[in-house]
Amino acid sequence: MTHKNIHGKYQKGKTLFKTDRLLAREWTPLDARNLYLLNTDPEVLKYTGDRPFSTEDEARIFLENYKDYKLHGFGRWLLLRRDDGACIGWCGLKMHDEGWVDLGFRLMRSFWGQGYATEAAKASLEVGFHRFDLPEIIGRAAAKNTASHRVLEKLKMTFWQQGSFEGIPHAVYYRITKEAYHKNYG
Repeated sequence: MTHKNIHGKYQKGKTLFKTDRLLAREWTPLDARNLYLLNTDPEVLKYTGDRPFSTEDEARIFLENYKDYKLHGFGRWLLLRRDDGACIGWCGLKMHDEGWVDLGFRLMRSFWGQGYATEAAKASLEVGFHRFDLPEIIGRAAAKNTASHRVLEKLKMTFWQQGSFEGIPHAVYYRITKEAYHKNYG
């Protein structure tokens, strides 16, 4: 399947899910410009603990070395708006060395507040529980990132604990089991 990138050029990538408004697919090195633009906005990175990419080439090298799809079958997926092919950010699952999987999402600021994060995150849970048979998925957010807390709560994830992660000293952890997901969403 092919999809438009930021320049309107088409490129290939394995599609993971479609929702009414979104399509999620694997990143390719040709998506470096989209990732670079996303990760250079200080407001987008405010609660992530990540540093911005210095150049578009640095983003391309990151994508060339992104191994999660091969190692686990899943990872963070590029999000495209279905009606016009616009890249809105990413969402997806990440396996951690400790053996647990987290749900993450990051959107370009112009797409905040439109329900895209919740829509993509719910579809990512569906993929995680049905396609990959995961027993539980964790959601993490900086304690001050109330918008992300609301997304996790809308997904019926429950507060689990406080802690820290990847340079974020004050964070909250939510989780949902496969059984709870099926109880809430059928």
